[in-house]
Amino acid sequence: MDIIKDGEEITPIGDVAAALGLTTRTIRYWEEVGIIESVPRSDGATRGFTPYYVRRIKFIIKLKELGLTIKEMQDLYAAYGEAKQTERMVPRLVEILDEHIAKIDEKMARLASLRSDIVSYRQHMVNKFGASQTSGA
Repeated sequence: MDIIKDGEEITPIGDVAAALGLTTRTIRYWEEVGIIESVPRSDGATRGFTPYYVRRIKFIIKLKELGLTIKEMQDLYAAYGEAKQTERMVPRLVEILDEHIAKIDEKMARLASLRSDIVSYRQHMVNKFGASQTSGA
């Protein structure tokens, strides 16, 4: 997809990586797996990114922070597609986020149970062996 406007500044990959706290390898990998794009380049030219592409990279960073997998991001990218079908992407994103919320809820329940077991076992050790109760439970 060609998203270059006349006179629009193209930022080199190294500058984008530094500004966003990424490595150039990460950006190249994301491009290889098809979740971002760079501007078309001539042979041997450095990858470059318009402000549009930089916004897309920032979006990918947010999705990654939310715990989405590369596959899920590829699915979203496909849903968005060339036609910019936001009405397809947003429901899919909501569905993916709902799945992640459910997974987090499950993990939190398991961690709460584990914490309870550890507190109980600790108290058992204190009662049985008279160990110090100075650390907080």
